[in-house]
Amino acid sequence: MNQTQKYKTVITSEHKLFDLHLKETLQYRDLIFLFVKRDFTTKYKQTVLGPLWALIQPLLTTVVFTIVFGNLANLTTADVEGDYVVPGFLFYMIGNVCWSYFSSTLNSTSSTFLSNRGIMGKVYYPRLVSPIATAFSRLITFGIQFALFLAVWAFFLIRGGTSIRLSPMPLLLPLLLLQMMVLSVGCGTIISAATTKYRDLSMLVDFGLQLWQYACPIAYGLQLVPARWTGLYMLNPVTPIITTFRYAVFGFGYFDLGYYLISWGVSIAVFVTGLVLFSRIERTFMDTI
Repeated sequence: MNQTQKYKTVITSEHKLFDLHLKETLQYRDLIFLFVKRDFTTKYKQTVLGPLWALIQPLLTTVVFTIVFGNLANLTTADVEGDYVVPGFLFYMIGNVCWSYFSSTLNSTSSTFLSNRGIMGKVYYPRLVSPIATAFSRLITFGIQFALFLAVWAFFLIRGGTSIRLSPMPLLLPLLLLQMMVLSVGCGTIISAATTKYRDLSMLVDFGLQLWQYACPIAYGLQLVPARWTGLYMLNPVTPIITTFRYAVFGFGYFDLGYYLISWGVSIAVFVTGLVLFSRIERTFMDTI
């Protein structure tokens, strides 16, 4: 009998390029749950307000956006032409909640190898467990913030005086959330694979995310973008996510199926590229990190 047949798990650096250990990763779902619990509790450990910061952060950010971009800069919050009335506070809040999940997941995933090198050097487990756990732990925070948004949304809906209406578009919300997860994890894994050799990239992540944020219609409506640049602007994969999110919760706005499908195509391509690079780098990252 071959010696390798005596063992249930054989750890080796030799595997095919597209051998991503997805089945093995699924078998470690209990570990994913433990990592999710660890990440969430560690984030608010030894803080006075604890998980309340998940509510305070979007509220403060939304207030700042409302004052600076809404009142002082007076930027439009319209995605399409028409006499639609949408409260600026709601407009900025949904954009910030979505961007907060995307950016925090990307930022944390991009440092997967650096932040987990201690445990990765001592214990074997499928390395994809770490970025997956990061995405799900940030999903808890998103759920809290989105629940707060729904409470504020219900307040404005009951009070009246707005163009908010119910539509079938909220059925797309789970798909939009899945796309944000796929895109953020894909971008994060690409960066994490590169930072094992080029640490400078980790210094540029926050700066890059800030630039990316202002390249998305979060602080302003799509109508602010000149018509001749709209096609190029919509190629940003985050833009259709944000505009469709607003369409779903407000009942009106901008939705183009073609641009949305392109956004999904880019998200999947980035995700697959990230997984392949991640799988390739994980074999030797302990030698270079």
